[in-house]
Amino acid sequence: MNDEITVFMEYKIKAEFDEQYKTLMNSISSKLNAGGAADVHWYKAADQDSLYVEFFKVETYSMYLSLKEARLQKDVPVYSKLHEMIDGGAAKLHCWAFIKQNLEGKD
Repeated sequence: MNDEITVFMEYKIKAEFDEQYKTLMNSISSKLNAGGAADVHWYKAADQDSLYVEFFKVETYSMYLSLKEARLQKDVPVYSKLHEMIDGGAAKLHCWAFIKQNLEGKD
């Protein structure tokens, strides 16, 4: 599989960690970039308190699997800090990989 992968991660942060989480996202973004992620974007839901999503791109499906596995590891300090902030812990960090599809006649 050689198509670029867009990764989507979604989770809800405990309200008491809101400010710490925003600071931690700078470190998470740097860690993602070091792991091969590009074009990292981060959003807060407009209609759901403390729900956040991240989008980023990786070149291969194996890179996606590697980053997904790392995000769930307890021994990666920046990610384990995030787990403590997620409502429900690492088990509630949802991660998906997507391959862009083109409509007929469109790029």
